[in-house]
Amino acid sequence: MRLGVMCSGNGSNFENIVRSCRVDEVVLMIHNKRDCGAARRAQKLGINHCYIKSKNEDEIIQLFTAWRVDVIVMAGWMRIVTKKLIDAFPDRIINLHPSLLPKYKGLHAIEQAMDSGDSVTGCTVHYVTEELDSGTIIEQLEVPILPEYDIVSLTKAIQRAEYALLPHAIENVKHKLQEQDSRYLLQDDLHRRDSGFERTYMDEQVV
Repeated sequence: MRLGVMCSGNGSNFENIVRSCRVDEVVLMIHNKRDCGAARRAQKLGINHCYIKSKNEDEIIQLFTAWRVDVIVMAGWMRIVTKKLIDAFPDRIINLHPSLLPKYKGLHAIEQAMDSGDSVTGCTVHYVTEELDSGTIIEQLEVPILPEYDIVSLTKAIQRAEYALLPHAIENVKHKLQEQDSRYLLQDDLHRRDSGFERTYMDEQVV
């Protein structure tokens, strides 16, 4: 499966995807901050990357389409996307959020969980819709809030959970796309099918 990733910040989850999803390939990472950690990680890992402003969704769509991306992963993309982008990749854009949705949507989710006195929080991967952090949940992972935790240590604990959760959720999405009723053919499978058709047609012509 061909993956596209959207980042705004440090890019640790982007790097985790590259290193963990061995069967699938991250073919392009788009970042909306010119000099961010994600861009430096892409350079180090040899992953194609491009700076595009968040509002330029036409360019984002064109690039992900040109790179034949199956699934787009928003891994720290700190902007709300519009219906235009969602409709261009229906049921193929997913987002990682640091809470057990539907609790604590939007910004400062970790701080909200701690300030509310919760004993447990976690992270969620969900499908992206027009409503913020409200798409169908794909998978979640709980993280206990230990008495000794502060914001920094709890954030690190949630990040560790994210590293485990996200590759598993991506695999889940892949299996759903491969189901017969999904009516979607992964790009690599489509390429192999088309190549096979061309090869068969050419052989028939030779004969």
